[in-house]
Amino acid sequence: MRSTSKLLAALLITAPLAMAAPALAQAPMAAPAADPALTAAIAGAQRTAADKARDAWRHPAETLQFWGVKPGATILELNPSGGWWTEILAPYAAKTGGRYIGTGAVIEGPGATDQGKASRQRFEQRFADPALYGKVEIVPFGAQTRGFGAANSVDVAFTARNIHNWMEAPGRLDGIFTDLFAVLKPGGYLGVEEHRADPRPMKEGSTDGYVSEAYVIAAATKAGFVLDAKSEINANPKDTKDHPFGVWTLPPTNQSAPGGKPADPAFDQTKYKAIGESDRMTLRFRKPA
Repeated sequence: MRSTSKLLAALLITAPLAMAAPALAQAPMAAPAADPALTAAIAGAQRTAADKARDAWRHPAETLQFWGVKPGATILELNPSGGWWTEILAPYAAKTGGRYIGTGAVIEGPGATDQGKASRQRFEQRFADPALYGKVEIVPFGAQTRGFGAANSVDVAFTARNIHNWMEAPGRLDGIFTDLFAVLKPGGYLGVEEHRADPRPMKEGSTDGYVSEAYVIAAATKAGFVLDAKSEINANPKDTKDHPFGVWTLPPTNQSAPGGKPADPAFDQTKYKAIGESDRMTLRFRKPA
């Protein structure tokens, strides 16, 4: 179903880099200066209580600053879904003179679906207030689209917990990383947050949602990126990564039955809620200047 064979050669070629990267990434780094505008956006009333409750697991201020988000930056988010990060970054960009760009479903032509159109419409409606969110830009993104905008136009791009979904179709992840490399400015940053398989081996195709760091590093390196830093901001040592329904057994999904089956009210979620959200890698790549 999901195959990693396309990246086998890249993994072998980049093995020395993957082994050397932790020393580079874990070197002492100066703490970023406080960003009052980011602090205000995270604390803002525009965020729902449910989204704020996840800050303890997602560490928005630390993660965004680690990825290189700064006042006035042009920021591209891949697959914003319901808008957890948009709720923070759109007001932040509006207040600091930056730009927030999110990908959205294709709404016409090849790849357009009624479900995708409805999802994009909900997103657009949620972030339609220009006084609060500024201009939320949307670039079409789907299995048959290529490109995220003008070359060398974005300061920071990031993807949060999407890599495992892009491993389904051969070549898809390669194409996405290549397009990200093109749209980022020289010296710009790519941030990656993903459920981490390590230290156990990654399952073929990441069918349980967990991906190895070496796999991500190999894919980004193949596209031309340089691993700039790694962080344990979103680590969770309680995550045993052996859950009956993969990573989706854990919060916030709390899956209680196999995919496509109705929820099982008898399934005891106590153990998994006590673990909390998944153990996640947090990586920063740089497009060479």
